[in-house]
Amino acid sequence: MARTIAHLGPTGTNAETAALIYKQILGESAQLRPYNSINQSVRSVAGGETDLAVIPVENSTEGSVVMTLDSLWQYDRLQIQLELVLPITHSLLSRGRGLEEVKSVYSHPQALAQCQQWLENNLPDAAIIPTNSTTEAIVLVKDNPGAAAIAAPRAAKLYNFPILVELINDYADNCTRFWVVGLKPITEGRRVSLAFSVPANVPGALVKPLEVFARRGLNLSRIESRPTKRSLGEYVFFMDIESLENQPHLTRSALEELSAYTEVVKVLGHYEVREVDRATVKRIS
Repeated sequence: MARTIAHLGPTGTNAETAALIYKQILGESAQLRPYNSINQSVRSVAGGETDLAVIPVENSTEGSVVMTLDSLWQYDRLQIQLELVLPITHSLLSRGRGLEEVKSVYSHPQALAQCQQWLENNLPDAAIIPTNSTTEAIVLVKDNPGAAAIAAPRAAKLYNFPILVELINDYADNCTRFWVVGLKPITEGRRVSLAFSVPANVPGALVKPLEVFARRGLNLSRIESRPTKRSLGEYVFFMDIESLENQPHLTRSALEELSAYTEVVKVLGHYEVREVDRATVKRIS
């Protein structure tokens, strides 16, 4: 039976593009299933409704996708299988004849943020309206020539929707990390991601966990916090660790020691990272 892969939908989102690329990597006839939110995609795997989910975790321009981090902290058994890094391109789609006709712009909050400077310079008076996904924005503006959507060029082709302006993301090297998550534990990979909370918000509470990795010469390529949602000032910390290929025991011993200084530790996965070039993304388009 073909495996099922959840992603943020509908058809034409960057998450779907990442899922299609992962399907090619698998080399099997997996079935893609779109969901209305990242949390629904993650929950579908946690509940056994789908086998895998492809979810955005961090953008080079706008930083982390907080819904992804919160969802992974919420669902205990999920494990990262692989990371895909995709170049992301945004275009302005509209049936209007020019920018002077555009009075409102719709898109996913991440896409809007990644084009913020362009919008301020070119459409300073337009209403900015967030949507659940970039392709939902296309559906919402399809009959309104005074409105525009920010979406990928692939979505414009799929929905036969005209591109008014190409390449409007603020930074040319805009890219997004996507995690493939499932229930299968992964024990090998050059990167380890984890999350933990500390017993109390006191001086040195974070220093001790960090020293566990520093003493072993392990590089922390990312660390950030999210509120626990229990009380103001309490946080969950998310980390990415670059594991030493020839000394995996150092990572294992660090994770074992970490429990002495934390309240809850969740290892989100050991995994490899694949960078996807623009030519591959274009072929999917």
